[in-house]
Amino acid sequence: MRTTTITAAVAATAALTLGLTACGTASDPGNDASGDGATLTVAASATPHAEILEYVRDHLADDAGLDLKVRVVNDYVLPNTATESGDVDANYFQHRPYLDDFNAKNDTHITPVADVHLEPLGLYSEDADALDALGAGATIALPNDTTNGGRALHLLAEHGLIELADGAGQDATVADIADDGGLRFKELEAATLPRALGEVDAAVINGNYAIEAGLAPAEDALALETAEGNPYANFLAVKEGDEDDPQVRTLAELLTSEEVRAFIEDEYAGSVVPAFGTARD
Repeated sequence: MRTTTITAAVAATAALTLGLTACGTASDPGNDASGDGATLTVAASATPHAEILEYVRDHLADDAGLDLKVRVVNDYVLPNTATESGDVDANYFQHRPYLDDFNAKNDTHITPVADVHLEPLGLYSEDADALDALGAGATIALPNDTTNGGRALHLLAEHGLIELADGAGQDATVADIADDGGLRFKELEAATLPRALGEVDAAVINGNYAIEAGLAPAEDALALETAEGNPYANFLAVKEGDEDDPQVRTLAELLTSEEVRAFIEDEYAGSVVPAFGTARD
């Protein structure tokens, strides 16, 4: 079972703010892509999301008539609640299984606009240098949110560390483990997993948090997701009704441009990969 839920996290952080000032939503009167002082504010995880947005802001936005502001956040709850409330106009940090779960549990109305990139989930260790070093009695830390926790378990199963019960889906939990191979599991907030590496034998870490911690997923991971057929592309998202706002559409086009493709490929060397496409239903 997960140790916290998204709903509980919302309650726990309800008194907090993103450190944002009110900016108006993308659909407010006067907010268009003309550059007439209107601003599109996007909440994003620091790496690589905010870095990609900052590249767009610094190299592409002016020519497109877009005044882009980037607000960095460090959890997986506040970007959606701030987008729902209108404190920010959009967010860029999540994949579809996570968003579907979040909307269902929190009665929010966030919708994807455009897929941008994939961060392969990886298994990391400070001590083990190969998967077969993680034997019975080893402790593996996992993300405690529903979708990334299930994603982590499937990664472990695909590499033979555990066996999942027949029919275990994307939202699998430790209760769905049919054979744990003697491993033990510790469920933690995703953002804290890199810091927990010294306290466990290994941890399954989201790509953005791995990169922020100085890890190179393509080189350092003992096991890494493949990009082909992967449902976990990260996307630009807005509150329902803002999908076709001119500024939002402009940003979506810039984020899926060849210039951004080249930036991602050059900057992240396979630890983050372009995954351009429409994210709509």
